[in-house]
Amino acid sequence: MQVSPLRQIALIGATASGKSSLALKLAQRHNGLILSLDSLSLYRGIDIASAKPSPAELASVPHYGIDLLDPDQPFDVMRFLELYREVADLAVRTARPLFIVGGSSFYLKILLEGISPLPELSPGIRTQVEGMLRDPERAFDYLRERAPSYAETLHAGDRYRLEKGLLILLQTGEDPREYFRLHPPRPVVEEPLPLFEILREREELRQRIRLRTRTMLEEGLVDEVAGLEARYGREPHPMKAIGIREVLEYFDGVWDYRTMEEKIVTHTARLAKRQRTFNRSQFDKVLRGDERLLMYEIEKIL
Repeated sequence: MQVSPLRQIALIGATASGKSSLALKLAQRHNGLILSLDSLSLYRGIDIASAKPSPAELASVPHYGIDLLDPDQPFDVMRFLELYREVADLAVRTARPLFIVGGSSFYLKILLEGISPLPELSPGIRTQVEGMLRDPERAFDYLRERAPSYAETLHAGDRYRLEKGLLILLQTGEDPREYFRLHPPRPVVEEPLPLFEILREREELRQRIRLRTRTMLEEGLVDEVAGLEARYGREPHPMKAIGIREVLEYFDGVWDYRTMEEKIVTHTARLAKRQRTFNRSQFDKVLRGDERLLMYEIEKIL
């Protein structure tokens, strides 16, 4: 029996740009599967803050990478790569197209470029690193002192590479940069993966962010965050996400309600700018345009 080739596309873009809506339209039209690239939608219970697809949308098209974990459970990129392989295999077996969509383009970069395997970790190493990461600035200073050539490649807030560097340093005693030279990454994606980025004018995107923020608040964002805090506390990494941390600050009396809303809009807009910068700097062969152009171009290859 002849095996159908994998048909897949990746749709990226800034938060609130409309990429998830476009992917849903395409997947419904072509009986496709959707793999989420959203780092917050991974978690059960973080529904409003992550702008997760509605139950009806989730029921209309098979979605993967959503509601995998509780907020206090760890997630690493290796698990995402395993998930991709599983979903890609399902797409081939069922002859359905795969739509990879979301704002966490770092995961997409790893899919395209591969990842160097970690050394076998001794018992306690991962726990030690988790403890160090409770104070990221101090952890970075520790890494910079002992592995300066690797530390200089990190940017502020790059928790993933900071954690990986610490694991390698503590396990092997080597500068992670030298370790990666000796253990180069292996590609994960074997089939063609066309990339598309949805673009919107800056002011239009800002208005979409403002509207989405207001909708999230009307749908019960404050109550959702209160429930998450009561169950998980504030320590888990997802509790520091935009939309959650501002509500927690509102609880603490740092902001009034209106200022809290404005802070969410401002911080989300800054995130969108970082996402656009990352996408431009990390991906070369990308077709960029508005929703109509991307719909037309994607339809041609499906």
